[in-house]
Amino acid sequence: MRIERVSDNQFTIFLTFDDLVDRGFTKEDLWYDAANVRNLFSDMMYEASTELGFELEGVLLVQVHLMQAQGMHVVVTQKTGKTEWDDDFVEMKVTLDESKELIFSFHDFEDIIQVSAYLAALPVTGGQIYHMNDRYYMLLHEEELLQKDREDVIAIMSEFAFPSIITSHRLKEYGKVIMDSSAVSKVMAVFHG
Repeated sequence: MRIERVSDNQFTIFLTFDDLVDRGFTKEDLWYDAANVRNLFSDMMYEASTELGFELEGVLLVQVHLMQAQGMHVVVTQKTGKTEWDDDFVEMKVTLDESKELIFSFHDFEDIIQVSAYLAALPVTGGQIYHMNDRYYMLLHEEELLQKDREDVIAIMSEFAFPSIITSHRLKEYGKVIMDSSAVSKVMAVFHG
């Protein structure tokens, strides 16, 4: 579990799917086992608050983003202002969504060239490529993936790259666009001719 303070009233938590398994959860549990999910979130909030010295009180807005291959990214925002109940009481309003995209991080563009040959064979032809903080990122949207090949895509990408916790919004805002569409096709045309 990785915890990071964003501001005075916000922090983020990132758990990989391995972290969730270590805590006794599957991805499906997050959707269907409400009681245990509440316990998971309570435990995570208190672990994070202890590690960051963040005092939990009042209303916490918790946004949970399930990322296809990466895990769970949780954004916790503490609403400021007086509440009308006992300060020892913490209320969590949780929203849950599932990312419809895959983002993988590469050390070297050469790895993107190699992975593109495997993806093209599936066939996956789309994707976007960004450069940010001395790393390359490949972003694949759900509509670019054939549903039956999703696990194959994740397995292939994992051979050459690491699942990234960076969101597509952050990539688009701070990253440099290398290829804005059809990245696999373009890499194949240029490097595998």
